[in-house]
This record gives sequence, C-alpha cells and structure tokens, in this order.
Amino acid sequence: MNTKINFENILFLDIETVPEVEFFSDLNEEKQELFALKTQYQRKDELSPEEFYERAGIWAEFGKIVCISVGYFTNFNSSSRMFRVTSFFGDEVKILEDFKDLLNNHFNKPAHVLCAHNGKEFDFPYIARRMIIHQIQLPVKLNLFGKKPWEIPHLDTMELWKFGDYKHFTSLKLLTSILGIPSPKDDISGAQVSEVYYKEKNMDRIVTYCEKDTIAVAQLLLRFNNLPLLEELNIIHI
Repeated sequence: MNTKINFENILFLDIETVPEVEFFSDLNEEKQELFALKTQYQRKDELSPEEFYERAGIWAEFGKIVCISVGYFTNFNSSSRMFRVTSFFGDEVKILEDFKDLLNNHFNKPAHVLCAHNGKEFDFPYIARRMIIHQIQLPVKLNLFGKKPWEIPHLDTMELWKFGDYKHFTSLKLLTSILGIPSPKDDISGAQVSEVYYKEKNMDRIVTYCEKDTIAVAQLLLRFNNLPLLEELNIIHI
C-alpha cells in the first residue's frame, strides 16, 4: 500500500469520550426521554435506558470528550526520525479550543491531513459535533460542507484496511496484533474509560491510554507502507 502522502503532513489522533454526566438520573427529564428514544433499537427490551447509559459516551449528543491525543512526525526521511505526541485534556471546551488552534495554526495547509482509526465514523464527526454544540467555529480540516470525497483531508486506517469491503470492522487491537505492532491495549479498554474518569478520577491513566492509541495508529500506517516501525527512542511525549 502506498498512501503517497508525506508523513510529516499527517496529524495522527485519538479521542476518549465519556457520558456527559456520571449517572442517568443526572440528566433532565427531556434528555432522559431523548436518550431512551435514541437507544431503543440497541437496547431492545433487554436493558432499561438507565442500565444502558454507561455506553452514552459513544454518541456526541449524550457524551463529551475528555482527551484528544495527537502525534506527528519530524525528520521523517532521516536517521533522526521522531514522533512527537501531546494531549489536550480536562475541560471539554478548552480541549476543543486548543485542538482547533493547533489545526488552524499548524495543520492548515492543503497538504495536511488528519488520521485516526475509525476516524471517519467516530473521531472526526464526534469532535465536529461537540464543537458545534459548544458554539466553536469549525476549523477548515473538520468543515466538510461542499467538499467532494477526494477533497476531504481525512485518513482512516480502518477504512484503508477494508480495501473496499464496507461490511468489515477491524479493531485497533486486532490489527496491531496481527501486524506485529506493540499493543496499545495493555491497561484499560475504551469501555473502561468512563469508570476511570468518574470513579477513579485518574486522568493520567486516560491520557496514557489515548496517547498509546495515537502511536498505534501511526504504527499502522507505517506498517501499511512497509516502513520501519517506531522504537521507543523515536517517540517524544511533549
């Protein structure tokens, strides 16, 4: 696979999300009813909306972003190739504002692209929706209105792995395993982020998890292109 993209023009990213409030009972009555309607087909008759609420973080309408981790290459074609990783976390509005500033100030050229695993179905639209909810102007890289498919500056490693098979879903954990990439899922899983956030209140653990996923996405794209994988000494956390 040859993506024909300069790796230094790619911003790799991953997001972590949780339900917007800890308990279903914390939602107002209207929001509870709307959540029940939104999830009725997923729940069927097996679970009540309250029992199902722990999964609310997967929807931008009922969740919030608690961390965005990003990574980018420098000196890609030299022996001093490095991958720099940083994270935005804490208050969601500040996370989104800081991420928007990063895109507007440093990844605003036509050649720049965003890359995530399942990013087109989850990360990119989730960020955009939360920005709109908070009345934050969308950066160019997330404003897709009027763009033709080939003009959208997004790469999705899951989509690349599909090779046109739209029924196929492959997790990041599975892909890293079969491709011989160190697994990022050695501590918590996405399903545990809400518990770590609300009950443990351990933001550092979530940031570490998010950054590992971001690194794994970069490793996937390297592997897809038969390029050497990153070693620990090539990764800088800033």
